[in-house]
Amino acid sequence: MTQIDLRIFTEPQQGATYDDVLAVARATEDLGFDAFFRSDHYLAMGGDGLPGPTDAWTTLAGLARETSRIRLGTLVSSATFRHPGVLAIQVAQVDQMSGGRVELGLGAGWFAREHEAYGIPFPERRFGILEEQLAVITGLWETPVGETFGFDGEHYTLTDSPALPKPAQARVPVIVGGHGPKRTPALAARYASEFNVAFPDPGVLPDRIENVRAVCQDAGRDPDSLVYSGAFVLAVGKDEAEFRRRAAAIGREPDEVRRNGLAGTVPEVADKLAVLAEQGATRFYLQVLDLHDLDHLDLVAREVAPQLR
Repeated sequence: MTQIDLRIFTEPQQGATYDDVLAVARATEDLGFDAFFRSDHYLAMGGDGLPGPTDAWTTLAGLARETSRIRLGTLVSSATFRHPGVLAIQVAQVDQMSGGRVELGLGAGWFAREHEAYGIPFPERRFGILEEQLAVITGLWETPVGETFGFDGEHYTLTDSPALPKPAQARVPVIVGGHGPKRTPALAARYASEFNVAFPDPGVLPDRIENVRAVCQDAGRDPDSLVYSGAFVLAVGKDEAEFRRRAAAIGREPDEVRRNGLAGTVPEVADKLAVLAEQGATRFYLQVLDLHDLDHLDLVAREVAPQLR
């Protein structure tokens, strides 16, 4: 059977302290999951968000020193939040701090309200910004030590950069994702190690993956050199009553989340993961919305994960 990676994916902007996030990251490591990822947002999407947001890369720097095995990353950082030169330094430093366990998910950004709330510019056209950021960040990391990097684009200009520091990894995995048919897959084929489809409608994942594989083929890249992944909300119970309790705790209707997420009883979720794997995905980001329910993670690790091996 194909190796399947299960990664825990959190949304701390909904209301979490660093200690809350740390508890989930430690459980992720102790229970044998592959990685701990978090969103990169500054404003809650519904609710008061108390006690307020935690910065993604500040958080990951802390986790880099307080974990030892799991991969760490963002799904996804917004290109509007940071200059690519600064982000390249931040990610490289956290990669060093973790001993080479960091991955960078990068997207164009979409949540206008959080930009308004914190005074962050939110251009109407952002795809070109994302494209240049990917070129700059990977260019800085790939420039040999002792040489300089330059870039002259529409949005960014870098002149004689020493292109330091370098990550601990020879290549930090870059994750690109989305639902667009052409431009985003082309970016993934050029820059990414992984293509992610977040919260796809039922049945569309195979077409998204097949489209990216075709774009890679046309670009002269081996389609098998990309990892294909999906992100799904998680709500699993050892029985129907426990599943329904977990769905209610995150404000989701049981039938809806069962249809759209990795949700239901243990056998249901294991079967759905097996089907998704047959459709071409080998990595799954399990969106955990109740960060205080660590028994949820334990159930998946003990009863779902062993069925996928």
